[in-house]
Amino acid sequence: MTGAEDEARHAAENDLVSRLLEGLAFKVGGQAGAQAVFGDSVERDGITVIPVARVRWGVGGGGGAGPEGSGSGGGGGVAADPIGYIEVTSSGAIFRPIPRSFGPGAVLGQALALAIVLRALARFRR
Repeated sequence: MTGAEDEARHAAENDLVSRLLEGLAFKVGGQAGAQAVFGDSVERDGITVIPVARVRWGVGGGGGAGPEGSGSGGGGGVAADPIGYIEVTSSGAIFRPIPRSFGPGAVLGQALALAIVLRALARFRR
């Protein structure tokens, strides 16, 4: 394969990966919102409740070529957490946060993760 053919193949692979990532970002981003966590706003007795969520999303990908062949990959994810709601009445609107509580499992998990990180750092220093 000539250098020009190799460059053309590499450019085509990069274009394909770029198009795949753009499509994935569009789909993941379109699904990431407060509606995914709570659903639609609700109105009852003159009070409208609008859900509010913290939403994070991302995509990633890769590609490659070499003497053994070529490869590519991609992926994405979304995380959404309810953080509160906006209460709308005839007198105005107010944000009402949802208190976050950490159960024993969450505290234990965080302590275990911290212990693993500290142990890895100690090994790295040696």
